Amino acid sequence: MSAQAVLYILAVILLVLAALPVPFRAVNLALLGAACALLAFAWPVVTA
Repeated sequence: MSAQAVLYILAVILLVLAALPVPFRAVNLALLGAACALLAFAWPVVTA
């Protein structure tokens, strides 16, 4: 599995955890998930 796929899976997991109605730092998880998704999207440019 490529690093880009791992980052996308991590982003999905973090965004799903942020959407759960659990009173913990959901905003931080959402921001971290969005950052992982953006990094996965830009991975070919970062590693080129």
